[in-house]
Amino acid sequence: MNFVELNIAAIKQSDSQNNAYVLLLDETNGERQLPIVIGWCEARSIAIALDGSEKPDRPLTHDLFRTMGDKFNIKVDKIVIHTLIEGIFHAAFHCINQNTKEETEIDARTSDAIAIAIRYGCPIFTYEDILSRAGIIVNNISNKSNIDDLNLEENKMAKPQGINTFTTTKLKKMLQKAIEEENYEKASEIRDEINKRKGE
Repeated sequence: MNFVELNIAAIKQSDSQNNAYVLLLDETNGERQLPIVIGWCEARSIAIALDGSEKPDRPLTHDLFRTMGDKFNIKVDKIVIHTLIEGIFHAAFHCINQNTKEETEIDARTSDAIAIAIRYGCPIFTYEDILSRAGIIVNNISNKSNIDDLNLEENKMAKPQGINTFTTTKLKKMLQKAIEEENYEKASEIRDEINKRKGE
């Protein structure tokens, strides 16, 4: 299958999901756009790398990955969004050991893969099949938004709502989503809130 190259167009706050953002990827040679829902932390990490002006006090996870790659002479060559299952995108980054020239494909969440791609300055690809199923046509340039839609200053960004503000039904859905995304720290926090309500 042929690759379709994508460029990051914008990061926008999701209108339908709390504490979520939509990462918009433009088809390099076409009019389609691929929207991917990502979390607040991943959105911030991507925005910081794109902006390049804000330096966190401590390295973010994706910065740490780049540092380790540099130390061991491993380069990320490209990112491929290769699968779309039940509305969830799956990606991988393709690494090259510059000492041995060995190539390795490593599975990753799409948001992590893109955050790493920015730090390595490597291209992002998907397949025509995925873009034809999940892509949208951008008819008007005004429909696009700038990366500036996501305020990069941590103290000015929309903070995630406290979990105690959600209904129990919503919390159960959030718990399932956190487990599916292997965000066990968040899942644990949500589970504790649900259990606390059972005891009230």
